[in-house]
Amino acid sequence: MRSLDELRADFDPAPGYLNAATAGVAPRRTTQAIRDDLDRWGSGRLDVPRYEAAVREARASFAQLVGVDPARVAIGSQVSAMTSLVAGSLPDGARVVCVDGDFTSVVFPFLAQGDRIRVEHVPPAGLADAIVPGVDLVAYALVQSATGEVLDDEAVVAAARSAGARTLCDLTQAAGWLPVDAGRYDVSVTAAYKWLCAPRGAGFLTVREEAQDALRPAQAGWYAGDDPWASCYGPAMHLASDARRYDVSPAWQAWLGAAESLDAFATTDTAAVRAHGAGLADTLRAGLGLEPGGSAVVSLADPDGSRLAALEAAGCRVAGRAGRVRLAFHVWNDEEDVARALGALTRTGGALPA
Repeated sequence: MRSLDELRADFDPAPGYLNAATAGVAPRRTTQAIRDDLDRWGSGRLDVPRYEAAVREARASFAQLVGVDPARVAIGSQVSAMTSLVAGSLPDGARVVCVDGDFTSVVFPFLAQGDRIRVEHVPPAGLADAIVPGVDLVAYALVQSATGEVLDDEAVVAAARSAGARTLCDLTQAAGWLPVDAGRYDVSVTAAYKWLCAPRGAGFLTVREEAQDALRPAQAGWYAGDDPWASCYGPAMHLASDARRYDVSPAWQAWLGAAESLDAFATTDTAAVRAHGAGLADTLRAGLGLEPGGSAVVSLADPDGSRLAALEAAGCRVAGRAGRVRLAFHVWNDEEDVARALGALTRTGGALPA
């Protein structure tokens, strides 16, 4: 297992980059792998076996990171596309509970099925209480995109099991900085370009073996075959028996980069990554007169955009979301980034209400 300092040495972003919740920074090893491949491609030396190996390595690294067997991991692209598999597999009349204010990639696929399923939205704090007998599925992001709030996962999963409901958890804003166990959920979905610092276009779906029969492989293509290179022509369909039946054909360069980034995080203690990022975030919160949040994300009210403007003027890369400004602290950040952000924020009004 590599140390946190060894992981940090892979990164070299400009000072003040506090935006991992929007897009991560590529490790040097990741950009080098893609540059090398572009040279091979441009000279007619495209190497398909290398891409195949990258997919296998990325799948295995993600499985290690989230605590499941690689056979339970499918490769995908976008969270909305993976979530749509779940939404399209629900029977008519199914009842789904979502979080009010959750990211739309977790919500729109269900709302798009609104003519045949019932979708309810509840506040994050009330999610566990809303999971009662008659609910078929609860769909939620473990870490909320707009606020950085970490939901009470223990309570949600326990309530779902008690009520006989399936669980779909979006780990996009969690995997990479927060220790997670994807085996807790019937299905999890993760975009890897944020905290896992992979190229955009690489994502993962995990499905428990007990839930697999309920999930229709509606996007099945040649890469979902039991032996893709032997079953890439019809008319017979021979899908993989495990989660690979939900694979989509990989965007090659994205997966070369993903293999490098995923290996970097899978071989580093995630608890140390969490302690670093959440520690910096709580240092900022303390400087603003706020209680610790235990999250690597700090989200502050910013209805007029003045805090966003002040942070950007101070050289901070942050995000404006839902009338708020969002700062995300990851492995490459340090105390100087905290001081830069704190100076900008205190100039816009000092301590903030809790």
